[in-house]
Amino acid sequence: MVSHADVVVVGGGASGMMAALTAAERGRSVLLLERMDQPGRKLRITGKGRCNLTNTAPLRDFLMHVGSDSRFLRNAFGRFFNEELMQFFEQRGVPLTVERGLRVFPSSGKAQDIFMALILDLEAHSNVTIRKGCRVKRILTAESSACGVELENGEQIAAHSVVMATGGRSYPLTGSTGDGYAMLREVGHTIVPTVPSLVPLIIDENLPSETVGFTLKNATLRVCDASGRKLYEGFGELSFEEDALCGPLVLSASRVVSRLLHAGQTLTAHIDMKPAIEDKTLDKRLINDLNANGNRLLDDALRLWMPAEMVPLFKQQLKLDYTKKLHQVSGVERRRLLQTLKGSTFTVTATRGYEEAIVTQGGVALSEVEPKSMRSRKLSSLYIIGELLDLDADTGGYNLQIAFSTGVAAGQNC
Repeated sequence: MVSHADVVVVGGGASGMMAALTAAERGRSVLLLERMDQPGRKLRITGKGRCNLTNTAPLRDFLMHVGSDSRFLRNAFGRFFNEELMQFFEQRGVPLTVERGLRVFPSSGKAQDIFMALILDLEAHSNVTIRKGCRVKRILTAESSACGVELENGEQIAAHSVVMATGGRSYPLTGSTGDGYAMLREVGHTIVPTVPSLVPLIIDENLPSETVGFTLKNATLRVCDASGRKLYEGFGELSFEEDALCGPLVLSASRVVSRLLHAGQTLTAHIDMKPAIEDKTLDKRLINDLNANGNRLLDDALRLWMPAEMVPLFKQQLKLDYTKKLHQVSGVERRRLLQTLKGSTFTVTATRGYEEAIVTQGGVALSEVEPKSMRSRKLSSLYIIGELLDLDADTGGYNLQIAFSTGVAAGQNC
């Protein structure tokens, strides 16, 4: 062993920096090891560079947005939840703003402010050392305890506690390449197979160029399996890419269906452009519009019912004679028009990869980690936090709160 610290934290993301800072404030000597040239690279791009760091939903509602076993988080959230996190950053000079959907952002709109608050606090502690460009190869053990780590260059570092915070597989260019899973599997942990989550859904249909890049607001998305069983339904906004559906609504759906798609299933997505209007009410409106604009061509009249960017897609799906005048539209054609407005259908075949996934689904089995302390049940003195755990949640600040709260739990106990 050529060096020593009370606590070695492997990974300088949100959870790792918070664990290191919490341990340092308890007087522990902390060595934070980051494989990239700077820590916090993923944190600085999260939320499109704005950093949705938490959500102000009450605990019960918050946990409804968490996958896997959300009960695992009750202890960690009981000690450090959204109010404590907001106070943490505001006390460090970062004003926060609550936006639509109870999502919390730095008032500046800059994720860099969140990162700087953490890194400056860490650098202000004389008992914290940060080593960059430092890749860990394996966890060192003695009997049934973690006693340090070995680096890729062969250097060994002794420690009373090892905190694993290497992240999942999402956004690998930021350093999250799944190394932590292999190291934890080597010391006896079970890794629930991982898939990309909060990620665009790839579709079979080729979308018209006019629709690509368009965001449809106030829509309902329903995803069903081959038998027609509903797997997901949500309301919000979604966007169209050349070969995929994306946007907040689609990302949330992906968390539910990603594993099925990666197992080879083909699903269907149905988009209701008029979710606030019941079928009978919308049908009456269509009848009125058809009667009131009888001499207008159907091709021209579609703008009565949808944004211009959706018209080419609608025409592609509906396949009517658009040279007809509205008074010539039959009852059967009107009902087809209604059905498409209430349920444009797409064939979903896959998800995009980890390079576009906001989080990783799967990870270390929760049954092998103590929820109060994040301590491994396989090795004492080993702590596992953040995206390494088999925990993921919807978009809206939920995932970063999990990272910060599990980091605090480990920092308080290591």
